[in-house]
Amino acid sequence: MNVLEEDVAGGLSLYRQVLEEAITAAGAIILRRFQGDFEISHKEGINNLVTEVDRQAETAIIEIIRRHFPNHTILSEEAGLMEEHSDFVWLVDPIDGTVNFAHGIPLCCVSIALAYKKELLLGSVFNPMLQERFFAQKNLGAWLNGKRIHVSAKDDFARACLVTGFPYQMPGQGEHPLRVFERAIHRGLPVRRLGSAAIDLCWVACGRFDGFWEQNLSPWDIAAGYLIVEEAGGRVTDFQAQPYDIFHKQTLATNRILHEPLRQLILNEIC
Repeated sequence: MNVLEEDVAGGLSLYRQVLEEAITAAGAIILRRFQGDFEISHKEGINNLVTEVDRQAETAIIEIIRRHFPNHTILSEEAGLMEEHSDFVWLVDPIDGTVNFAHGIPLCCVSIALAYKKELLLGSVFNPMLQERFFAQKNLGAWLNGKRIHVSAKDDFARACLVTGFPYQMPGQGEHPLRVFERAIHRGLPVRRLGSAAIDLCWVACGRFDGFWEQNLSPWDIAAGYLIVEEAGGRVTDFQAQPYDIFHKQTLATNRILHEPLRQLILNEIC
């Protein structure tokens, strides 16, 4: 067998159905509770929030996956690692952009991906407030609300529109995120900060942004968005341009054409 082991023994259509069921259920919970009253707790780091809605959406996702695939591994932001012995791993972020959600800002989403033997097969990111559902399948492309998407064709870095994020805990080595941001601003580049890495990646995939970088992200933040960017024709690496892994602590995603100039800016290798 090859071609992703014959679509993982013919099960991809079922996996996709379960993915869509789970992300729809979580999205409905988020939309219903958005701008309502809910409890907010604090995790490690300043303003690293979790709400009761995160946990409610996560519970719904896990119940749906468990109903269909009780032996699959699940790695989820709040619940952690569940069932460690399967080649199939579901990577779940019930709300990416919790700070936005907690403040009534509609830039937040559900992000779910499925990997088989460490290779991403499916990924979906759903912002129920904007009604934007991104989806990608390995080797078949990426879509927004059923319409095929592609990264931008921008080839002039001086005119690039970029997006970044800042970690709750700043890295102890390498270029400080604020210095990289300052260099971009001094060059006159428009840089946005949306507060959701999953949305950032999806907006690179559909051409709204030409590049994204951030440090200290977690696998559930980026797994689905990473696949969506790649399947939309983009490129994702670390800051040294090494092949990407969702457990890396450096994420650089671009339209492919502008990858090297943005990487050089991050590493301060150009003026």
